[in-house]
Amino acid sequence: MTLQRSDFRFFHRLRVRWAEVDMQKIVFNAHYLMYFDTAITDYWRALGLPYQESMEQLDGDLYVVKATVEFHASARVDDQLEVAMKCSRIGNSSLTFTGAIFRGDEHLITGELIYVFADPATQTSRPVPAALRDILTEYEAGQAVTEVRVGPWSELGPDAQRLRTAVFVEEQRIPKELEWDEADATAVHAVAYNRLGRPLATGRLLAHEPGTSKIGRMAVDRTLRGGRLGRDVLQALTDAARERGDAEVVLHAQRSAEGFYARLGYTVLGEPFEEAGIPHVTMFKRL
Repeated sequence: MTLQRSDFRFFHRLRVRWAEVDMQKIVFNAHYLMYFDTAITDYWRALGLPYQESMEQLDGDLYVVKATVEFHASARVDDQLEVAMKCSRIGNSSLTFTGAIFRGDEHLITGELIYVFADPATQTSRPVPAALRDILTEYEAGQAVTEVRVGPWSELGPDAQRLRTAVFVEEQRIPKELEWDEADATAVHAVAYNRLGRPLATGRLLAHEPGTSKIGRMAVDRTLRGGRLGRDVLQALTDAARERGDAEVVLHAQRSAEGFYARLGYTVLGEPFEEAGIPHVTMFKRL
């Protein structure tokens, strides 16, 4: 079966490593299944679904019952590949995913993975939950599967606090007394949610100087970083600053996130410094 790139919405990019080729200097056939499995993991991120937490919320788990691979041409070491995936069928208790591996526009490999949604305690099948069915259907139809809500701390505080505690206090070990301040009560907050109502990313907007807003407390669920969530929250806060008439926004970026902000139009201002024991740099953007 020959597939086109236009048949897919989702693509996962990877590069063939030396350890993945065989004595014929082509990718060893079993590794293509690994490529598809890796892409499936990233597919769940595209859905805004942290896999383990989402399966627990849906009261089940997914088990592979069939995997097939069809070979059209071989990939070689250092090839840059794109693994395309789509949910092609939803049965009563099963999900079928069709995959294709492309080198540029050349279709190299076709794959099919069939999962059964089941009770994790007994591994007996159960119906695919309506919520999961809707998320998959809407994503494949090109619809958004996450949304950003903007509002006050009284409305979004519990979800923002949950994310910031996980990222800053637990992961980065920032002392609690440095994370929480009185500014939350007057700030504009943004929180990104998935279709299951789970908060995934957050940030806040403060009045800094006349005509200038300050964005801070940007946090994204650890398992979903590298996607669009941080950008979506940042855009929502930037829009809020623009709507209230500010001419620019500033922020203190962790040095590890400097490239992220630079790609979104932010410019470094001044020298690096430490904040809460973490290297930072001031960045700004004209509105």
